[in-house]
This record gives sequence, structure tokens and C-alpha cells, in this order.
Amino acid sequence: MKFFPNRISRHISSRIQLTHEQVWRLLAPSERSENVRRYAASLITVRIQLISTLFALVVPLWSIIDLLVFPAPVSLWLTLLRFASAVVFAFLAWPRKLSETRPYAQAIATLLVMMMVPSIFYLVSLLILNSAPTTGMQTVMTHFYTFMPTVVLAGLAIFPLTALEIVLLSLPVLITTIIGFLIDSAPMPLEENITILWCMTMMMGVSIFSGMSQSHYMESMVRRAMTDSLTGAASRRSGMEALELSFHLAAMSQQPLSVAFFDIDRFKSINDSFGHDIGDQILQRFAERLRGLLRHSDTLVRWGGEEFLAILPNMPAKQLPIFIDRLRVGGFGTGPDGKTLLTASVGIAETMTDNVSDWPALVELADQRMYEAKRQGRARALLPGDIMALLDLGAVKAGK
Repeated sequence: MKFFPNRISRHISSRIQLTHEQVWRLLAPSERSENVRRYAASLITVRIQLISTLFALVVPLWSIIDLLVFPAPVSLWLTLLRFASAVVFAFLAWPRKLSETRPYAQAIATLLVMMMVPSIFYLVSLLILNSAPTTGMQTVMTHFYTFMPTVVLAGLAIFPLTALEIVLLSLPVLITTIIGFLIDSAPMPLEENITILWCMTMMMGVSIFSGMSQSHYMESMVRRAMTDSLTGAASRRSGMEALELSFHLAAMSQQPLSVAFFDIDRFKSINDSFGHDIGDQILQRFAERLRGLLRHSDTLVRWGGEEFLAILPNMPAKQLPIFIDRLRVGGFGTGPDGKTLLTASVGIAETMTDNVSDWPALVELADQRMYEAKRQGRARALLPGDIMALLDLGAVKAGK
């Protein structure tokens, strides 16, 4: 019974199965992968457009109540303010293409604008209402406007955001609320102001929990859809998307892009001699070893069967021999017997040196060079300029 609470805690947390890296990705956006960021940007943008469309229609209709409750000068100013807000919401609801270079930053900036519309509306409405008489119904409506920032913070709960993002997005809303307390001509008691701030803090906490939960689920779905289940490398479909984006960015920035096509040597004989289960283990070990030899900015793709593709941004042809040396020294691990070294044939192409027009041509050229390396004896790499480099793994100890 002494450890009963601990057993409950472990039972609950074991269902989540979060690693330390995943926890950091839920707390701050900097650790998110590019694929997750692009998907999150698309999801955030769609929800902004949906909410903005709804507000663009509903906000002007509320002016009917303002016209019924407040006297003519005040109600007209509030109506004008509502229609101005509706124009901004209509602009945010208008479909637009995401930025190809910084889609996530664009989505967050749009979300901030959408949040600031009701916050600014709240401040301006207080200035307008300060000149209005304080009858019973008008006082009720004025207090209703006071809770508008709290509703804004609650709305953050529908977006897949990290904890840090929600805190930073909430700060401008909290600041405008405090400013509203100061400029209100009929200030509420301190206890009521504290209650409102407490409610806003609670809404922010709910939004953090909801945003982190959505982020974890979204990341799991994106990873499952874009990752090869056997090797952990990117799937061919996601690899093609990454290639298209990388090629476009390289062309825009006039930076080189290299791709390396890997084919495990004599893999068919491994499957025939040792079975497909051992073949799957070889593929897993090969992918794990190769990932360790790539840079953090590189992407490993399982292209099909025993073929892998490495996307190498900002790697010019003159740096490829260094990359080959890293492969030669690191090696690809051992074969199924644990003694012989696993080898691979590699073909590499680079955008500027090879002067290719699109990414399919780049991959096709690297594929052709890989087959040429295999024809000339395997365990070697063919680089741009028809430079052949031996991947002499004999000096690498088995299992190293």
C-alpha cells in the first residue's frame, strides 16, 4: 500500500510513453522536425481561416444588440469598430498559399494577428464605453466585454502549439487586459480584477495542456505517415516531398544540393541464404549506421527494398570526398554472420556540378552512378566528374 500512488502514476504515464526528446518538442517548437512544422503550419492556418470566417459573419451581427442597448453616438462607434474587426477577420479567412521557406512562422504570425483583433477591440470599446451612461443593461454589456480576452485565451486550446508558444502568445492578451483595468473609467474592485486574471491563467493552462496533447498526437501521426516502419528512415513519399522542397530552396538560395544513392551489395543472397527476417535486421542495422554518418541537416530515405537515398543540402561537389571518407571510416556494419563487413555501392549527384533541371533528374543521375559503381566491382562510390572512390572497409574491424 505504501507505493500504491507510485504504481498508479507509473501506470498512467506508461500509456503516454514520452521520451525526453519528445517532451522537449512539446515544450518548445525549436526541436520540431521540418515535416512536423509544415504540417502544423497547414493545420493552424486552416483553423485560423475557419474561425476568422465565423467571426467575420458573427461580429457585425452583434452590432444589433449594441444599437438596442447603447445610445446613438456610442452604439454607432461600436458598430463601426465591429465592422472594422470583421474586415480584418475576412482578410485572415481569405485562402492564401503558405510560404515555402517559412510556413510555420507565417502561421504563428497570422494566429497572433487573429488573437490581437479581439484584444484591441476590447481596449477601444472600453474607451468608447467610458462616455456612455451606466444603466443596468449597459453595465452588464460592459462587463461582458471585459471577459473577451479570457475567451481569446480559451480559443488557443484548439491549436497544436507547444507550451512556450502558448505562453508567448498569451502575454499580449494579458497585457491588454491589465491596460484595460487601468483605463476603465468605472474600474471594478480589485478582487474582481484578480478573479479575471486568475480565470485567464486557468484558460492558459488548459490551452497548454490541450496544445501539447494535440502536438504529441500530430507528431505521432506525421511520423507514422512519413517514416518507414522497418528502418526508421523517411518513407519514399515523404522523401520525394523533402527532395522537392530541398531542390526548390537550393535553387532559390543558389546553394548546392547533393543526393547519395545507396544499394546494399549482394542483399538478395543474404535473403536467400539467411531468410527475410535476417534480411530485415540487416536493413535496420544499415539504416541506423548510415544515420549516424549523416549530418543533422541531412535526410535518410528508404527508396525501396535495399536502396536508400541521402539528401545532403549545402554539400558542394568539393566536399563529397570528405563525405566518402566518413563512410569509409565509419563503415556500414557487419553481415549476417557477424564477421564479414557489409558493403554498399553508392552514386552521388550534385545540382551545380551536374547542372540538372529538377530533382527527379538529380535522383536518376545518382541512381545511374550507383549502378555503374556496382558494375565496376561494388563497395565503391561514383562521384560527379566520374570520380570513382573505393569504399575500402577492410581496415575497419568487424562490429566496430
